[in-house]
Amino acid sequence: MSLTLYFLRHGQTTLSRDDTFCGSGLDPELTPEGQEMAQAFTNAYQSKSWAGIYASSLRRTIQTARPLCEHLQMKLEARDELQEIAYGKWEGLSKEIVAQRYQDDYVKWLADPARHAPTGGELATTVAERGLRVIHEIRERFAAGNVLVVSHKATIRILLCSMLGIDVGGFRYRLACPVASVSTVEFTANGPMLQTLADRSHLSETLRSLPGT
Repeated sequence: MSLTLYFLRHGQTTLSRDDTFCGSGLDPELTPEGQEMAQAFTNAYQSKSWAGIYASSLRRTIQTARPLCEHLQMKLEARDELQEIAYGKWEGLSKEIVAQRYQDDYVKWLADPARHAPTGGELATTVAERGLRVIHEIRERFAAGNVLVVSHKATIRILLCSMLGIDVGGFRYRLACPVASVSTVEFTANGPMLQTLADRSHLSETLRSLPGT
């Protein structure tokens, strides 16, 4: 039996709904619809055998993981390293406002976020370094089984790129990660293999059709 990581993006927040920059500098709660997404994931995956459950230490991820933890009576392992990328001065702003106020930084970041950070924010490579420390911890702790990792849009895509040999600088343009989506990576004898990307089949059509990212 191999080790499989299930990367779950948190449920809807008001900022994900409005497509606003929301990184580690902001800590919103889930919307009622976001809570429904968390419960829908639990309903669909509660019968799976889980070896461990990890999450970023921000509220939106903890609230997403909580229904499954409570149902299974499992401890949640919260890790700061799994937090979202820090957007610095862009936190809470729309893309349109950022493009106006921080045009040069924004254009450079869009072109290559691995080498250009948001204004006062964090490089994608830094996110990869901290996130991979948790992946290493999980692999050291669990030789096999299913482990849930509840994190954020940019962080999940950056980690997937890092594990799969995709240029981290292209994380925004290579992998999808809508709210409450699940991506799975199995560690095989030949290395990490992507088994599922951005699956949302556990959500109702109504939840899947909600606006936002």
